[in-house]
Amino acid sequence: MITDKEFTLRLIRQLTQALEKLILDKPEESLMQKELDFDTLMRDIFKMDFTEVSSMTKEEMISLVNERQERDHKDYYEMLGNLFYFKSREDKNKDFQDKAKTFYELYLQTSGIFALPIINRINELKKALE
Repeated sequence: MITDKEFTLRLIRQLTQALEKLILDKPEESLMQKELDFDTLMRDIFKMDFTEVSSMTKEEMISLVNERQERDHKDYYEMLGNLFYFKSREDKNKDFQDKAKTFYELYLQTSGIFALPIINRINELKKALE
């Protein structure tokens, strides 16, 4: 039997994978289908839509993540980094770029993983924020 925490973690990983495919311009399905899944996953994970999540400060989002089990923090940070990176590419929103950079940095810190694509995105975001 799957617990709510396991289900939410599975949703986070699905959203992370979907965003990675969109970021790399390798969607398996039409963008409309991805957008539909994206909205559904956001509501299931955060119990709010993207507009509500994006209106939160970085500190509020970090606090939200800290309420979860510590072993899951890296998954949340990676997903939030991908989420704001993807959304910042759509409209060049500086706030989204800053949030993406912060969450990617937190992902690298909490995961202990050397992820060159993430490091490259952080550098790209730093340049965009200058």
